[in-house]
Amino acid sequence: MVEQTPWWGGLLLPLVLVVFALAAASFDSVLAAKAAGAPRDFARPLRSAAGLLVQQRRGTLAADSLLWRAGGVALLIAAVLASAATPLGDWVVGDMSVGVVWFNAMEVVAWAAVWLVGWGANSAFGLVAGYRFVAQGLAYELPHMFALITAAVGAGSLRIGDIVAAQDGLWFVVWMPVAFVVYLLSVLGMAFFRPFDQATGADAAGGVLAELSGVDRLVFVAGRWLLLVSGAAMAVPLFLGGGHGPLLPGWTWSLVKTAAVLALLVWAGRRFPTIRVDRLQEIAWMVLIPATLLQALFVSVVVVWG
Repeated sequence: MVEQTPWWGGLLLPLVLVVFALAAASFDSVLAAKAAGAPRDFARPLRSAAGLLVQQRRGTLAADSLLWRAGGVALLIAAVLASAATPLGDWVVGDMSVGVVWFNAMEVVAWAAVWLVGWGANSAFGLVAGYRFVAQGLAYELPHMFALITAAVGAGSLRIGDIVAAQDGLWFVVWMPVAFVVYLLSVLGMAFFRPFDQATGADAAGGVLAELSGVDRLVFVAGRWLLLVSGAAMAVPLFLGGGHGPLLPGWTWSLVKTAAVLALLVWAGRRFPTIRVDRLQEIAWMVLIPATLLQALFVSVVVVWG
């Protein structure tokens, strides 16, 4: 039974997300160092964050500073709010009857935030990268929504707690493997993380990051990592049984499963090269959407026939 957390749960949520984001960034740094044959450096993300805190903020000619900097803040806030409906064992910050819809809505806010950062800088690189991300959203968002809907159909509810309860005997990943894989791919897409990172591509001088510096860059990068953590955490109640597991408390299983999914996403990002947006759209519309529709149809038939 998922229960609403006390008032302090809302204060604890950002802290948990930040800890996971730092751990994921450290793991990514280690993988990068290993690939380059360099010494492993677990503290590199912390040093990079400290450096950005003291770095001078720069501007561009005729930039829309309000949109430019508000976009980064909006990305950060959207990532935190998206996790409000994610249960941690038996506890959740916001026990909403439409938790699946809330989670997806916050991701759409993040979609707009990235575009605002690219637009507001009045920079050709940022503008191109912003529109790249909009095009990428057209590729991953429909498969992502169908994956979410499949889990909701399996439980007969849009409430995340009901979806977790429906997996008491059998996790959804067992009979919804296509939806699970597509969901993980879409999480990489919405966080514009490798291999779907053309929004920050080196071929566009860093894309939406090209003109960001100092605190502005730190806020935006933190929002990106928190968005990845938020997506990984939601995979646990949707497909991996939430806090269900032997011996350990429910909240512990939720944290362990989230860490496993997050590590898988970061590792996969280092294993594959960047995929162009046009190629991603082709894959999404020709492969992912038909696959998720067939998965949803199968789940619907199973639910109707009991």
